Amino acid sequence: MINNLINDIEQAMLGVLNNEQMSQLRKVLEYTFRNTSVSMKSSEVSNENDNKELVGSFLSAKRVEGCSGKSIHYYRSTLNNAIQNIGKNVRHIRTDDLRNYLYNYQQISGATKVTVDNIRRILSSFFSWLEDEDYIIKSPVRRIHKVKVGKTVKETYTDEALEQIRDHCEGIRDLALIDLLASTGMRVGELVKLNRNDIDFENRECVVTGKGDKQRRVYFDARTKIHLQRYLMERMDDNPALFVSLLAPYDRLQISGVEIRLRRLGHKLNIPKVHPHKFRRTLATMAIDKGMPIEQVQHLLGHQSLDTTLQYAMVNQTNVKMSHRKFIG
Repeated sequence: MINNLINDIEQAMLGVLNNEQMSQLRKVLEYTFRNTSVSMKSSEVSNENDNKELVGSFLSAKRVEGCSGKSIHYYRSTLNNAIQNIGKNVRHIRTDDLRNYLYNYQQISGATKVTVDNIRRILSSFFSWLEDEDYIIKSPVRRIHKVKVGKTVKETYTDEALEQIRDHCEGIRDLALIDLLASTGMRVGELVKLNRNDIDFENRECVVTGKGDKQRRVYFDARTKIHLQRYLMERMDDNPALFVSLLAPYDRLQISGVEIRLRRLGHKLNIPKVHPHKFRRTLATMAIDKGMPIEQVQHLLGHQSLDTTLQYAMVNQTNVKMSHRKFIG
């Protein structure tokens, strides 16, 4: 309790004292309270209300920054789970509290290192915001470094697999859908938001709305144009959505519908891991492999960071071998 009291006093003096003075104040307070005991009244209720208020303020700031509702929900559940497990006022949480929480979370849930690092990043964002807003002196996540994650070779579709998938589509809708994913590299969430009037057939392009409601232009090939036009000509409904369900009332196709359809097709053809995101990775790898500048691939995929684009794309090993022979011998 003494440490919490000292921390609260320091917080109150943040805007008054400089770093050297704050350090001296800490020493004086620790010496003064060395033989003192303090009890708190209704601390649990007070902590819970304070934590709830601070998390709410942080999420409001994230909304202003343009975070999607899905991201806000993920932030809230991650922060609430961590704070409830640690059982402290967030102003009093220390680095060891967070390290122990992350370790125990991984041991109990069996979560991957990627998942644990995602939680660390959210905690870092929250406590950095608390620091910036002068709710705490220093973020306790500063000394918790990025979780090292081993790089795995992620699969892409081969040319043969893509042709097999196209040849075994059950209808023109699925064929048009697969062609659009394969030729644009758009996210499946972007695909299901598209409407008929979003498609510019003359220029073979469309504008998609990605993460953070950011729009970008993507392009499709001649084959995709033909199959899309055929699909739309055969439609009997008046739904403005580009892709709809096969049965009445012909509702807009959802992400789960696309994933189920592709998974079923993969099982039928014995092609492993057939899912929408694999088309995106395949396009990125193919584009870089054929010499497209990485910055243009980044723009095509709608990535903020170039590092993200590099993680998506794999360099063809055959080309690496040829380049080695050409440049090194």
